[in-house]
Amino acid sequence: MNDSAKIAGIDQNLSHRLHHALTAGKDELFNILHEQPVEVRLAALRNPAFDEHHLLVLLKQRGLPEEIFSAIYAAKRLIESGPIKFALVCNPETPAHIAATLLTQLNIFDLVKICLIPGISPDQRMAAERSIIQRLPSQPLGNKMTLARRGTSAVVESLLREGVPPLVEACLDNPHLKEGSVHQFITASTSTAETISMVARSGRWKGRPNIRLAILKNPRTPAVWYTLFLPSLPQSTIKDLLSVPRLTFAQKELLRQALGGRRPMA
Repeated sequence: MNDSAKIAGIDQNLSHRLHHALTAGKDELFNILHEQPVEVRLAALRNPAFDEHHLLVLLKQRGLPEEIFSAIYAAKRLIESGPIKFALVCNPETPAHIAATLLTQLNIFDLVKICLIPGISPDQRMAAERSIIQRLPSQPLGNKMTLARRGTSAVVESLLREGVPPLVEACLDNPHLKEGSVHQFITASTSTAETISMVARSGRWKGRPNIRLAILKNPRTPAVWYTLFLPSLPQSTIKDLLSVPRLTFAQKELLRQALGGRRPMA
């Protein structure tokens, strides 16, 4: 057989496989998805029987060429569903411009899932976090409560800054919350006597020296926390607290009493 005959045979075989990919039934399509060359899988995408289930199977494959992703993205009927958009964004081989566009179309809890996927790229995680944070102002309290419990450190820090008591309580139990964020919250103008007390009662945070000091330096801190925290502090620390200018007169009186310098009553 000469070269021309071989080429003709190859072309005929490929033509048959392409036709089969275009006309196969739902069950047959699952087998075609693993075929090479890529032209066969591209043809399968145009098969009217090709649906979300086939596409999810295809997207689990590694080493997919960029042409596949471009064809999927161009076929609007294939990317209408949330699960498909989610699978595309999660696939590390999805071209960056496609993933970035689809990221903005995911629901907020799918974005949280993306942030927590092991091995997700730092760029993808940051983009997902940014999209979540941008949407926070429009979210109902119920959604914010869920995000406060499940969100990443950047998300929970944004929610904590809102200073809403139920959110603060949920944020304090989030394992991703960092000490620096709690310290920043205590010193911010959004903290109140109520939310400061939430931090002071928290089993996770109340024993941390820097958090205790931040609580004791806040003029909105209720007197009870001075009563409870001062006995465990060295005198040098209490003297330093006395020099904090924004503390109230009543708070400084409690500090003086702790040093043994209680003033006589008039």
